[in-house]
Amino acid sequence: MSLYFALPGALAYGLADFAGGMATRRAPVFVVTAVVQMAGLVALLPVMPFAGGTLSWAAVGWGVLAAAGGTGGLLLYLRALAVGPMGVVAPLSAVVGAGLPLLVGLLSGERLGPVTLVAIGIALVAIVLATAGGKAGTGSRLGPLMALGAGAGFALFFVGLHAAPVDSGMWPLLVGRLASAPALVVVAALIGGLRPGAGFPWKLAVFSGVFDTLANVFFLLATRSGDLGVSSVVVSLYPVVVALLAGVVLRERLTALQIGGAGLAVGASVLLAVGG
Repeated sequence: MSLYFALPGALAYGLADFAGGMATRRAPVFVVTAVVQMAGLVALLPVMPFAGGTLSWAAVGWGVLAAAGGTGGLLLYLRALAVGPMGVVAPLSAVVGAGLPLLVGLLSGERLGPVTLVAIGIALVAIVLATAGGKAGTGSRLGPLMALGAGAGFALFFVGLHAAPVDSGMWPLLVGRLASAPALVVVAALIGGLRPGAGFPWKLAVFSGVFDTLANVFFLLATRSGDLGVSSVVVSLYPVVVALLAGVVLRERLTALQIGGAGLAVGASVLLAVGG
């Protein structure tokens, strides 16, 4: 059942990631991320009256912890894309972001069938291949190191949301955004970067924020209807979406490895549906 939420989540994360990456080409990372977070918060507010759930200290605590990991991961990820080889940064952060929650799930007692385990292995390979063979960028060692940190942040976000009480509804997401969005605005203002200006890519940043929130909602629903490990691996297929969008929108030529990664992602999804 979680697959039906996790796959749309991967698509939404990919759309948000692509739009956010395009926005950071035109404006500072901190400013873009602050706008993305605020737009995501505004997008989440209309959903709350229909989401139900009980607000508790556990929901607040896990929501804030998840938001800290997710926000830190996003900042590191966008910065890593700017200074390091994209073909290494994107899959590295995705594999770490998927692998750590998978390990946490297995250690906490999740039992996965053989078909599901094979599908997860194929999905992890697909994540790596999705952005393989891209341009090397600056070749800086900082990019891959920050990608590792970004993946750890994303993993903390996934684990934190999974650990929130089942009856908390969307409260962990809202509390997390209420904590992270204003904090980012303050930090951006303190470092003197909160100046969007006339050429600021508002549409891209807002689009990214809305779809990032949509992806978070899908992941929360996925992890509550299935295993943490499966959900985190499937939503981490977002590099496949980014690579395909780069090929269609930016006319970037897809490598044979990238096409193979997309094919493996489809195959993994089919296996997960059968195995689930």
